[in-house]
Amino acid sequence: MSKESTDMNKPWTLCKKSLYFFSSYLTQEDMSRLGRDYLKVGQIMEILRVKGVRLIAINDGVDSINGDDDFTPFRNIMNEYYARDTSKKIKSVFKAKGMSGKHLTGTVLYGYLWDESRTHWLVDEEAAEVVRRIFSLTMEGYGPYQISQILKQQKVEIPSVHLARHGEGVNRGKSVKDIYGWGSSTIVNILKKREYLGHTINFKTRKHFKDKKSHYVPESEWTIFENTHEAIIDQETFDNVQRIRANVKRYPDGWGEAHPLTGLMYCADCGGKMYVHRTYNGKRVPQYTCSQYGKYPIGTLCATQHRIRAEAVLTLIADTLRAIADYSKNNRAEFVQTVQDAQTAQEASDISKKKKRLAVAQKRAGELEKLICKIYEDNALGKLPDARYAALDAQYAKEQNELEREIVQLEKAVSSYEQNRKSAERFIALIDKYENFDTLTTTMLNEFVEKILVHERARKGSQDTTQEVEIYFNFVGKYVPPHFGEITLTPEEQEELRKREERKDRLHQNYLRRKASGAQKAWEEQYKAKHKAKIEAAKAAIRAEDMSNGVFIPVGQLPPQIPQKALAQTRATV
Repeated sequence: MSKESTDMNKPWTLCKKSLYFFSSYLTQEDMSRLGRDYLKVGQIMEILRVKGVRLIAINDGVDSINGDDDFTPFRNIMNEYYARDTSKKIKSVFKAKGMSGKHLTGTVLYGYLWDESRTHWLVDEEAAEVVRRIFSLTMEGYGPYQISQILKQQKVEIPSVHLARHGEGVNRGKSVKDIYGWGSSTIVNILKKREYLGHTINFKTRKHFKDKKSHYVPESEWTIFENTHEAIIDQETFDNVQRIRANVKRYPDGWGEAHPLTGLMYCADCGGKMYVHRTYNGKRVPQYTCSQYGKYPIGTLCATQHRIRAEAVLTLIADTLRAIADYSKNNRAEFVQTVQDAQTAQEASDISKKKKRLAVAQKRAGELEKLICKIYEDNALGKLPDARYAALDAQYAKEQNELEREIVQLEKAVSSYEQNRKSAERFIALIDKYENFDTLTTTMLNEFVEKILVHERARKGSQDTTQEVEIYFNFVGKYVPPHFGEITLTPEEQEELRKREERKDRLHQNYLRRKASGAQKAWEEQYKAKHKAKIEAAKAAIRAEDMSNGVFIPVGQLPPQIPQKALAQTRATV
């Protein structure tokens, strides 16, 4: 036998080949050459017996012509034990090296190069600049595919080619079809690498001595050694990028752009994400509505749309940031104190609820485990019928799976809050980074804003009404500067406001009466056709304008693709 047969997976290949080529003899040096997985070796021996192939293992004294050897199964088990023991010794060596903080891999990450002794990573400025640009483009709202196309157009070498040019990587001897062919998966892998923070991460994969394949393990089983080499990306940028990628996908609309607020807006009542609508009543007025409201049947998952204009939210964010900047500059100590007070209130209202729910979920998970064991014992003893046992087991298993997912999310939320304590000073440093907030870019929004919760309007159907919006900032959480938005009205203005509110109430009551009597529906049916024609005409004008500007081309107007005719006619074969 060749040395290739020592691999435990290759006996199966030999057996498959033997289905087409038979030999009356199969001679081995010993039984370990046939494999070290005693179960598979036993199956192979049975296949050889059925096919009439004589198996000989010279050193072990095995010859199938003499009949079954009672000691052969134990010999196969000892062969597997030897492989298992060797695997444990090798793992212990790698674990000792990994726990010392050294890199377990001989390949270097894109953005770094080995030093002369090949023990530490040094920053490769050429590649590091590309990595920083990838993170920066993500902060600006670009997706992995869009980033890959930008790098391809700029003729940036892909990581394997760049590393091979410096004598690194595993593709040094391979030819590459497109040296600028960046892919979305490459961008995603770069954005997930914690090594760019300057950390060494070991034990991300695990191998088994039987299949010798690497299997990824959960992040909770990783070992992280911080600040072992120079960082390329700072922690704040990395955290913001992970949050952006965890939010709603930023698909560009028909105008070729993604709205800056997409991925930050959430419904305050149902918690669903809010989606942007670029045109409303035939006008270019971006508005956000709750995604749960529109799911069929309408209004079951969320009672109302929570519609709000995007411009109003952007203006509110800009005004709030200006007020915070002025407040922090005028009285920094008082600002820090108010932020800490707001954080304490937030912890009491939000995190305490999650901790209580986590305790309840963990207790219920333990109870379910006991119940599953109980019904199993009852079924084994004949106290519980099989049909009833199957129904209860499926019910408990479903609840257990849901609880496990919920517990993981709650533990992650609690640990992230306790480990990443909000910092007023870091928020002040971020505010000092910008001179003004007149124009909010996508990068600024992702740096400042964690999430935005939108409540329903105080008076539906009224354009001039109030609507509560909660803004949660990074590092400080939900925070509103003292006296922000307060307006002192004169007696004349208060009287005018009272009359206006009375008029709104009167009109709303009239609307409800018309709706109850059916007059409102009749009027809407009469008005709907004329109004719909007007709206469709306005939308058609918008589409025509975009088409003339080359923003998009309808599929029906693309040039037809005509198949090429063959040079020589061929006879169809059946």
